[in-house]
Amino acid sequence: MTDIARPAMVHEPAGLSAYRSLLIAVIGFLTLVDLFATQAILPSLAASYGVKPAEIGLAANASTLGMAISGLFVGVFSANIERKRAIALSLLFLSVPTALLAFAPNLTVFAVLRVIQGLFMAAAFTLTLTHLAERCEVRTAHALAAYVTGVVASNLIGRLTAAFVASLVGAEHSFLFFALLNLAGAALVSATLDRNAPEPMQRMGRFWNAWTEHLSDPALRQTFAVGFLILFGFIGVFTYVGFVLMRPPHALSMTALGLVFLVFLPSMVTTPMAGSVVRSTGPGPAAAGSLAIALVGLLLLLLPSLHAVIGGLTLVGIGTFFAQAVATGHVGRIAKGDKAAASGLYLSSYYCGGLAGAAVIGQLFDRLGWTAAIAGVFAALALAAFLGAKLVRAEGV
Repeated sequence: MTDIARPAMVHEPAGLSAYRSLLIAVIGFLTLVDLFATQAILPSLAASYGVKPAEIGLAANASTLGMAISGLFVGVFSANIERKRAIALSLLFLSVPTALLAFAPNLTVFAVLRVIQGLFMAAAFTLTLTHLAERCEVRTAHALAAYVTGVVASNLIGRLTAAFVASLVGAEHSFLFFALLNLAGAALVSATLDRNAPEPMQRMGRFWNAWTEHLSDPALRQTFAVGFLILFGFIGVFTYVGFVLMRPPHALSMTALGLVFLVFLPSMVTTPMAGSVVRSTGPGPAAAGSLAIALVGLLLLLLPSLHAVIGGLTLVGIGTFFAQAVATGHVGRIAKGDKAAASGLYLSSYYCGGLAGAAVIGQLFDRLGWTAAIAGVFAALALAAFLGAKLVRAEGV
């Protein structure tokens, strides 16, 4: 790609080269690597701050609150901003709260910094999707799959890296490494993305009207609910499973716990298939079927065998990532009018679900144990599967 400014209406070819697919995936990885990497070191952070699992789980996932806010409002203020510069600056600014996490004196400051991280992560995430949409890339299954695959990779490699770095320098100082990754992301965007000519600024009222219109659409509300429940369940499992695995009878070390998150590797293969499956079966069967796989995985998490737990985590990852890809694409296909506003509402709902999952499942885990926590996640994902089965293919698609 070149650094020459081009009008936003210039369309890229329908195909997507291997280089561009890799570039989109790496940008997706560097944008969201901070979001879930912290989950791999939560037991160590809980010990450092002297708090319960539910407390550190909620603080660590406070980033989803920032992402919900930023995802909802970034479109309002970004219409006249050049995309490349805004994405690069978002990742540059993200490095500041990330580095400061290494020196957070208490859990309150830690949580506030995580919220600020979420604001910048969601800004970069949303603006990148907008940048791709303006060049018609995100309308192809290849581009969306590439970006989602990068996000899946951030879950896998981020956790592995966090656990490894924490074992060398300590949990708190591992955040300095991730600040360097944020800077690397800003440099990559600056060096490789094309510049977009800013679009004319729209009136604020148009966005509020679009939100009202989208929220009045039952099909969109249903999809927003599915997104909320997906991340509710995902966060509920992967935030607290580390505490289970580091206790007897498993008693895994920090490094071994990091290796457990190789369970996301199969998801990097299956998630890109979502577009093809939706085209052949429709969004309803695709969403419900993938979440049914996740429900089977939840049952395996209750068995005492480490192999069963790893198998269960693998199935939960495959099912939730696949369903998320289905729901994300479905919003863009069925939204009438301002698709950016619809995507913002979906992302806000999705990340609010993550914060709710950290809070609710954390309380179940602290008060009633792992079985109760899994029961709560099972109820959420079962409801998501029920609602997902009702997703209907858009006319003409």
